[in-house]
Amino acid sequence: MGTLVYAANASLDGYLEDEEGRFDWSEPDEAVHAFWNGHEERVGTSLYGRRMYETMRVWETHDWLADEPQVVRDYAGIWRDADKVVYSTTLERVTTARTRLERRFDPDAVRALKQGSSRELSVGGATIAAEAFRHGLVDECVLVLCPVVVGGGKPALPRGLRLDLELLDEGRFANGWVHLRYRVGNAR
Repeated sequence: MGTLVYAANASLDGYLEDEEGRFDWSEPDEAVHAFWNGHEERVGTSLYGRRMYETMRVWETHDWLADEPQVVRDYAGIWRDADKVVYSTTLERVTTARTRLERRFDPDAVRALKQGSSRELSVGGATIAAEAFRHGLVDECVLVLCPVVVGGGKPALPRGLRLDLELLDEGRFANGWVHLRYRVGNAR
């Protein structure tokens, strides 16, 4: 059975984006990128909301990668090799390979996907991740905390939901960033 992992960069005060929708403060250096590469190599299927998919689909194209560091080019290949499910009521079609569009988030379908998978699954995007947390589908949470306080914006974790977490791993990067990995207990 596959494990569903929520993974994100977040500000120290717990936001994915600031109040203007910016997340440029979370651009990883090579060491953080390598960490995410290692994480994503274990993922067989990624579940995305529309906005996260629209952000991530840049990895499908090659033209901009030529002058990027090897760690960035490696991530593009890792991303392309994973299956993707995009949940959106407004997106007309998906434009990347190995991607299917679902009109609604169906917790039973995600449970079946987990049951039938021999690899990890990831969930990305605050709205879709909140749904997965609320339905008790998220098994682990990986956060990379950036040393910045943005004061408000889109929360990294769902509001109005208590999650009991067990620390599985932690570490720090030379740039002052920190990664935390938790097992998710029962949501209340």
